[in-house]
Amino acid sequence: MRPMRRALPLIAMALVLTGCALPINGAAPATIPSGTVLFKDDFASPSSGWDRTTYPEGTMDYDGGAYRIFVTALEANFWSAPHRQFGDARVEVDAGKLGGPDANRLGLICRADAKGYYFFIVTSDGFYGLGTFQDGTATLMGHTEMQSSGAIKTGAAINHLRMDCSGNRLSGFVNGKPVAEVQGATRTHGDVGVLAGTFDQPGVDIVFDNFAVLQP
Repeated sequence: MRPMRRALPLIAMALVLTGCALPINGAAPATIPSGTVLFKDDFASPSSGWDRTTYPEGTMDYDGGAYRIFVTALEANFWSAPHRQFGDARVEVDAGKLGGPDANRLGLICRADAKGYYFFIVTSDGFYGLGTFQDGTATLMGHTEMQSSGAIKTGAAINHLRMDCSGNRLSGFVNGKPVAEVQGATRTHGDVGVLAGTFDQPGVDIVFDNFAVLQP
């Protein structure tokens, strides 16, 4: 189990972003075959709709054909979304560390709105967590602490992350291997996106590429 000093703190998931609009323009009918691509972005165009913002706590922007989140504050998360809405969705991305500590957070979100989202995160030192952020509070689902997995490539290596949000079930995969699954999701739809954050060390610098949403 992840050491207590690295357990997911409630204040660490404080929502840094506000005002993510959620236009209903990406909902998928249930008749769409599993595996159908509903949305994808390789971040080649800086006008594809993701947030381009700088705060005292960090920056989110397109960078060299990818999407970069740099977090300088302690115990903080940044998340960004393409401003679309989906019900059931399989969300995938390639993510890796450009710089900063291995004790970081990087991952995916689904069913996001102004009050919160579901998340699947990994760290560059080999841990993962699946949970919910709601009204300012983060809660891991299925575990009380983040768990280790040999499926996660550590350090600056790129990991292919996948999060399935289907009905009341949430699942997390790393490099094609299932690592987490829980039931009990109550949100039914919302935006999707990427997340990066810090624990007790600043300077987390994460790059994302090949983002895709598929019918689960």
